[in-house]
Amino acid sequence: MKKITVCLMLIGAMYSLQAQKINLGKAVDVVSKGSKALTFTNEDAVKLSKESVDYMDKNNAVAGPKDPYTVRLNKLFSKHKSQDGLNLNYKVYKVSDINAFACADGSVRVFSSLMDIMTDDELLAVIGHEIGHVKNQDTKDAIKSAYLKAAALDAASSASSTVATLNESQVGKMANAFLDASHSKKQESEADMYSYDFMKANKYDVVGAYTAFKKLALLSESGTAQSGFQKMFNSHPDSNKRAEVVKKRAEKDGLWKDPGTVTLPKTKLTK
Repeated sequence: MKKITVCLMLIGAMYSLQAQKINLGKAVDVVSKGSKALTFTNEDAVKLSKESVDYMDKNNAVAGPKDPYTVRLNKLFSKHKSQDGLNLNYKVYKVSDINAFACADGSVRVFSSLMDIMTDDELLAVIGHEIGHVKNQDTKDAIKSAYLKAAALDAASSASSTVATLNESQVGKMANAFLDASHSKKQESEADMYSYDFMKANKYDVVGAYTAFKKLALLSESGTAQSGFQKMFNSHPDSNKRAEVVKKRAEKDGLWKDPGTVTLPKTKLTK
């Protein structure tokens, strides 16, 4: 299968290592001609998101129930499967891209290499951010755009007001387009605030959100794969600035504890 390294849009960072990368199968290169008349409902977003994530689950190594990554994720997030009225499900992709993403159907996927460098509090902050994107319906916009790119509508069908059924190759293309999409800076900032409120409401250490952003900043400042990494970051708030926003809120709430100098761990945090 063709391996595609993608920059995911949800936490705003991706960093490639020399190992298995996320695999999107043999998605054909099709281009949407658009469908301005399309009526795209929440139900459509959920259906297409599920198709996309099912495709990705099939084309990537998913950690099994007894895998240390799954055990750790369940320990952290099992009680949040019905968070804020949402029906969420979590899995771990054992890939080298450092990221996580969420879909409109409530699917949250965390990459093992992200878990390798993030503490429990930092992972809680990242997942809180992903939940925020689902709750704010940002993922609906992303999957709609991905669908239009994958559908390759002709002149006749472009006037259709309903969502067409995609074949497997088109679903692969849609999954690829979804992962390549980006949220607006406003959407990212709102998801950051959701994450902070999620941490605070559940009495987690909100400083974890600060240190998570500081680690992402360190990744973006490294000399590896800079071109694609920096290109993707142009559509996202600066990680250091996002960290400072968290710090100011934590100080205001009396929850700030200086973590000292933030560094990337030299050994895996999931064992």
